[in-house]
Amino acid sequence: MSNKEKAIKLMESIPDSSLGFIVAFLQNMVEDIEDDIFCEKLYQDYLSSPDKNEFVSLEDVLRDLGDSDSV
Repeated sequence: MSNKEKAIKLMESIPDSSLGFIVAFLQNMVEDIEDDIFCEKLYQDYLSSPDKNEFVSLEDVLRDLGDSDSV
C-alpha cells in the first residue's frame, strides 16, 4: 500500500468535523512545494544566465528606476 493510500485510509476514519486542520496542513504543504519549484526555477535561470556575474551599481539601478533624486 502506498503512502497516499495509507493517508487516504487514515483520513477516511477521521470525522469531517476534525478534518479542517488536516486540510489546512495539506494546503500549506502544496503551497510550500509550489514555492520550492518556483524558487528552483529562478535559481536554474540564474545559473544559466549569461549576465549572472555582471555587477550593477546602486546608482545605475536607481537611475534605471527613474529615482534621480537619490543618485
